[in-house]
Amino acid sequence: MKIVRYQIEDSINWGILEDESIQPVTFPNLEPHGAKLSFSGVKLLAPANPSKIVCVGRNYVAHIEELGNKLLSEPGLFFKAANALTFSGDTVPYPSWTESFHFEGELGLVMKSRASKVSYEDALSHVLGWTCALDLTARDKQKTDLQWFRAKGADKFLPFGPHLETNLKPQKTRVQTRVNGVTRQEGTTDKMIFDVAFVIHYVSQFMTLEPGDVVITGTPEGVGELHVGDLVEVEVAGIGILKAQIGEKA
Repeated sequence: MKIVRYQIEDSINWGILEDESIQPVTFPNLEPHGAKLSFSGVKLLAPANPSKIVCVGRNYVAHIEELGNKLLSEPGLFFKAANALTFSGDTVPYPSWTESFHFEGELGLVMKSRASKVSYEDALSHVLGWTCALDLTARDKQKTDLQWFRAKGADKFLPFGPHLETNLKPQKTRVQTRVNGVTRQEGTTDKMIFDVAFVIHYVSQFMTLEPGDVVITGTPEGVGELHVGDLVEVEVAGIGILKAQIGEKA
C-alpha cells in the first residue's frame, strides 16, 4: 500500500494511491472517506507531519570509517525540525552560508502509533510506512557549531518521499544514492550497526514517539559534496525514487 499526503487549495489530507487516483483516508487509521480523487489539481507533499524528526548518525561501519569517527556503543541521535521536510522533486537552494554541502541517502519511516518503552520485538508494529530520505548536511558547520542545529536542520534539509510504503521488510533493504545519474552510495540495511527495530525500541525508552513522527536510520558509505545544478536521487528497493534538485545559492 502506498500512502501519500496531499493538498487541495487550503486543505491538507492523507490518501492511498490506487492506480491513477487517490483514495482519501484518515490518519493514522487509514480509514477511507469521501470520493476518490484524480491527480489533477492535487499537490503532493512530504508524507509526514511530525512533532519531531529523530535521526540516527554513524549507523554503518564503513561510513564511520570514511569520516574518521569512532564506533559508538549506543545509537548516535540528533534532531531535525519539521521545517527541514520537503517533497520529492522540490528544488533545494544551495545554502549561501556553507562551503561543504553533502548528501546522505537513507531509509526513513513514519510512526503510526504512540511508542513509549516498547520492546524490541514489538517495535516495528508501530511503523505506519517506509520511504526514501535525503539527509542534507552542511559538513563544515557540523564540525564547528556547538550542536548540529544548523548543519542538519536548516530549511529543506530533509527531502522525504515520494510516498510511504507499508509492504516493506527493513531488515535487508538496498539503499542507493545517485548524483547526476552516477551511483555514489549503495548499501543494504543489514549492514546497520543498530537495526530499525532496535532504534525505535532504544528511543522509546526515554522519549515517546507519537503518530506521524519521523525516524531516519543512518547512511551507508560514499557521502560527498553537492554543487549547484546537481540532481540527487535516493532509491530504496521496494519503495521508489526520491529526487532533489540543488538550486542556486540562497
